[in-house]
Amino acid sequence: MTAARHRWKPSFGLALGLGLMMLGVAAGFDRGPATAATTERVVVDRHTGVALYGFDPVAYFTDAEPLVGRPEFELSFADAVWRFRNEGNRAAFRDRPKVYMPVFGGYDVLAVGRGVAVPANPHYWLVIDGRLYLFESPAARDAFASDPGKALAAAQARWPEVLKSLVP
Repeated sequence: MTAARHRWKPSFGLALGLGLMMLGVAAGFDRGPATAATTERVVVDRHTGVALYGFDPVAYFTDAEPLVGRPEFELSFADAVWRFRNEGNRAAFRDRPKVYMPVFGGYDVLAVGRGVAVPANPHYWLVIDGRLYLFESPAARDAFASDPGKALAAAQARWPEVLKSLVP
């Protein structure tokens, strides 16, 4: 595992932070549950810091299916930890990450087109023109597939504003 991964350790600061958060909720300042959708430019598992929930981004291209990566083949890139099935996939990603990373950081393409950052499910995907697109549901994937040009135009137009809503 890489040094970029942190283990959760209870602390006084955490207890204080949770207490302050509860006060904010009681006072009506609740902004909903903290999720990757509002905190990351690349969707990561908020408990582990692993991108794509541990799926190997290169496998979508080489195996034409989502396959889980292995902890012994990790790589840190774009403030996330990426897992791969083997050293060859890790090396391919290291050499050309922009080719293998999901477009829009792993957020659902249709949601981005609506101006919202919704983490996609790595099981719902398409590779079109050599790029990986992820979706939150089969219905979203099917809607995208029916008119990819229109969906991409909407997502590309709204992506800068979505990025601004994400914490750097």
